[in-house]
Amino acid sequence: MAAAGAQSWTLADIAARLGGDVHGDPQTRIARLATLANAGEGDIAFLANRKYKNQLQTCRASAVILAADAADGFAGPRIVTANPYAYYARVAGLLYPASAGFSGVHPSAVVASDIPPSTAVGPLAVIGRDVVLGENVVIHPQAVIGDGVKIGAGSIIYPNVTIYPGCTLGERVIIHSGAVIGADGFGFAPDGKTWVKIPQIGAVRIGDDVEIGANTTIDRGALEDTVIGEGAKIDNLVQVAHNCQIGAYSVLAGCTGIAGSVTLGEHCIVGGAGMISGHVSLAPNTTISGGSLVMKNINQPGLYTSVFPLDTHEEWVRNAAHIRRLSKLAERVAELEKKLKTIENE
Repeated sequence: MAAAGAQSWTLADIAARLGGDVHGDPQTRIARLATLANAGEGDIAFLANRKYKNQLQTCRASAVILAADAADGFAGPRIVTANPYAYYARVAGLLYPASAGFSGVHPSAVVASDIPPSTAVGPLAVIGRDVVLGENVVIHPQAVIGDGVKIGAGSIIYPNVTIYPGCTLGERVIIHSGAVIGADGFGFAPDGKTWVKIPQIGAVRIGDDVEIGANTTIDRGALEDTVIGEGAKIDNLVQVAHNCQIGAYSVLAGCTGIAGSVTLGEHCIVGGAGMISGHVSLAPNTTISGGSLVMKNINQPGLYTSVFPLDTHEEWVRNAAHIRRLSKLAERVAELEKKLKTIENE
């Protein structure tokens, strides 16, 4: 949800809520977040990337969030914490609390289910039959919630999201504009010259604290559910096909495409425009570099890359021609090794 405007907090209040050690005046009042270079009175900045450490000397922020080994670099009030970047994110939540901008059920909304009084439903939103909503769910304008959908407490559904019938969302799920949850998976059986549509009778199950970006699509399962594990974060314009299992706390960056029946373990990361072929499994804690194509199982965690280095077109064509000959070259090398071994044994 868009920020409704900053609220003022003292460093003591922030530390009481979020932890961390306050150095300097604990009554220093903070109203805004800013960068080290542009911060001024009433702002709090943070140092997460050490290449900006020299900016601490000229920073005019009222306070800075930083790690213990950088704490002496700033003379003013500061909050010392083990993870300044995560701490900054939490401070942002305090200073800029989310607000739907509306409450109650708008007269133009179509609601066919009993919903809690705490639910906010925007103009022209549609809520189907047998929908179950937790407390404080926000349904933004023109979102469509299909029959039998379940949405956990504190979840936010942004404008023009479509959630197909039978899907289940956990608590504090955020789905951004234009996302489609539970459309049919791409399932067709060949029959001569034609294709017979396979009814997709599964659904989509999304765990707690999942965030799904704008215009992302997550297909329902063919027989069993497509599952997005708790804490997973999915960027804009991502395709997750039917029957995928996305492990808890995994991250999929923008334009990633995941084919059907893929299993990602917990804490996997797929870089932007990564592609994963169908029926592939990735071990927990696997990272795929952006633009890489994964066509086989990965059983050991680690960082994997399959991107061909950028080059001039002429060099790329020349290298591609060499790659096409690698198989024959490998055969010739094997033959030469056999002959060499024979000579050595004589």
